Amino acid sequence: MRTSYWTGAAFVAAVCLTGPVLAGDFVNTGYFGDVAIKGYDTVAYFTRNEAVEGSPRYTYRWLGATWQFASAENRDLFAKEPAKYAPQYGGYCADGVSFGTVTTNIDPKAWRIIDGKLYISYDPGAAEGFEKNPSKLPDSKEHWSEVEQTLVTEKAGTDWRHAPR
Repeated sequence: MRTSYWTGAAFVAAVCLTGPVLAGDFVNTGYFGDVAIKGYDTVAYFTRNEAVEGSPRYTYRWLGATWQFASAENRDLFAKEPAKYAPQYGGYCADGVSFGTVTTNIDPKAWRIIDGKLYISYDPGAAEGFEKNPSKLPDSKEHWSEVEQTLVTEKAGTDWRHAPR
């Protein structure tokens, strides 16, 4: 009986402590810092059809990351509908996700909009292959849950709440 109590208590504590980690809202901010997709303006991909660097002057906090924009107008568009403009898979390399891997190093100039959704890759060849290969998009959707688990594991490994005592 005592073992069951402590097992249950440990489970509840683990769930409470890892709740935010398990939220599944991951944003690629690179290896250091908290700026999403290397500071590029995610709205400009849709409105200007090009990769445009954002400015620290126009920012918006969403999902624990700072998103930069080239203008106040783009920032305001994003603030109204962030899910519409945010890249799929949190801005991690879409091609890597199609293989079930996490690729943090992206090239914001290597992108495609497919079916109204933004996908960023690690280089232009990967972005082109992602668009042209008909299996890439369904594969990435299929593997995203695996990639999320990898991100949860990595985050738990670096989260102070999970550090060895």
